[in-house]
This record gives sequence, structure tokens and C-alpha cells, in this order.
Amino acid sequence: MGMGEAKNCISCGRRMSSPYHFALGDFSKDYCIDCIRPDGTMQSFEEKKASLIAEIIKTQGLDGAAAEKAALAMMENQPAWKNRF
Repeated sequence: MGMGEAKNCISCGRRMSSPYHFALGDFSKDYCIDCIRPDGTMQSFEEKKASLIAEIIKTQGLDGAAAEKAALAMMENQPAWKNRF
């Protein structure tokens, strides 16, 4: 991957344009630093949903039900989860 090239995380849609954004700093990964487990693999659907809900509650102040709805709306457009909707 050369400079100026970027791709979007298949799990959350984050724009990845520097090594810092990619899981393990590896440009060959299709998912970002926010979507990895401690062992470097991609989070499961339920793990990603839970982390998004927590982030939405923290940053947007929504209640649990509203945050879950927002998280699912974000996830349904991502390639990693297309078979879940």
C-alpha cells in the first residue's frame, strides 16, 4: 500500500489511511485497530455491537435501546456483517 492509498474497515467503516489505523499496523488487514481482539483477530458481531453501543452511550449520551439501534444501523452497511441482516 503506497502513500495516499486507504481503505475502509469491513467491520465499522472507519477510514484507514495510516499504519496506526490498521489492526496490528498491518496494511493487509481489512479491519481497523478499533475492531480487533487482544489476539489480533477481528471482533465477532456481538463483540463489535457491544463496543459500538458503549461508545455511542459514552459519546452521544443515548440510552441503551437507542444506542443499540444506532449501532445496528451502522453495522448493517458494513461488508463483514452483510449476512447478519
